[in-house]
Amino acid sequence: MVTQIGITAGEIWHYLDKHGESHLKKLLSDIEKDENLILMSLGWLAREGHISLTQSADKTMVSLRTDKA
Repeated sequence: MVTQIGITAGEIWHYLDKHGESHLKKLLSDIEKDENLILMSLGWLAREGHISLTQSADKTMVSLRTDKA
């Protein structure tokens, strides 16, 4: 399972690198993996400091971090 999470995290990273900031719902529909696997991979990327998640009202946006603070 950890391997699948890592592979999916890589797919998410490449998706965001190509498309830029994305609405979470769009990311979930564009990456053809199980939603739970995508969410676990997003958690991994967030914990490692590779992505930013921002929430406002009814939407969550995902983007690659440009600041590696």
